[in-house]
Amino acid sequence: MGFREALDSGKFLITAEIGPVKGTEIDGLLEDAELIKGKVDAINVTDLQSSVMRLGSMAVCHLLKDRVIDPILQMTCRDRNRLALQSDLLSAWVLGIRNVLALTGDHPTLGDHPQAMPVFDLDSVSLLRVIGRLNEGFDMQGNQLKGAPDFFPGAVVNPGADTEAAFEMQIIKMEKKIEAGARFFQTQGIFDLDLFERFIKRIEGFKIPVLGGVILLKSAGMARFMNKNVAGVFVPESLIKEMEETKDKVKTSIEIAARLIKGLKNLCEGVHIMAIGWEKRIPMVLEEAGL
Repeated sequence: MGFREALDSGKFLITAEIGPVKGTEIDGLLEDAELIKGKVDAINVTDLQSSVMRLGSMAVCHLLKDRVIDPILQMTCRDRNRLALQSDLLSAWVLGIRNVLALTGDHPTLGDHPQAMPVFDLDSVSLLRVIGRLNEGFDMQGNQLKGAPDFFPGAVVNPGADTEAAFEMQIIKMEKKIEAGARFFQTQGIFDLDLFERFIKRIEGFKIPVLGGVILLKSAGMARFMNKNVAGVFVPESLIKEMEETKDKVKTSIEIAARLIKGLKNLCEGVHIMAIGWEKRIPMVLEEAGL
């Protein structure tokens, strides 16, 4: 069962995320993917995450398809104009890729090539509209395609906005993405279930599947770094203290992630696990969470 079919079935969805390597050594990446194959409904492949130059998302998605793993192609608008975005989408379809997560993308100044020229010809909302137009058999200019794709498009939302104005802006953006064609949402990492429950109640009228983001904490230092540098992510002091005092960081990280997943199971349609290099621990997290 593919991701789209799993979502339509009403089951509690599980997706995970892998980041392509900076280079061509892909054995470890594919081993991680095989390890979680069958335990998740799809695997996101990041697109030059944090504006760091890496192997391309489309190539890795194609390799996952060859291994009977349903990929979600993450596509950012940062590096491509509208010609390249449309062409890459058609190329992805021909390569068997069916799911796309539309993202605007981080600015290049945040990455390892800060002098790179950003494009941002489109943003995530307009990219969703482009995907919908391609699905209808036309390009952005209204030219008819010789064969049309049928992508299953998704988008992201950040339920942890730190001010009321920022929170409402996320809701407005989410509405625009739904209007533009988003069929599912994956969220930024969630560490406060009460705040997330407030978000879910606020959007219950949208009637769209939401997969709550779960980040595996590696240390108290990582938690503090995210609190300071990652917009919309807040790790409570209680969890930081738990990571600080533990003698087994891996075990505690797995336990925290499993607790969050159990809490999210009553609030949304699934979870999106971001292991950030700890992909081999995903099966242990799922087992601890009873999934």
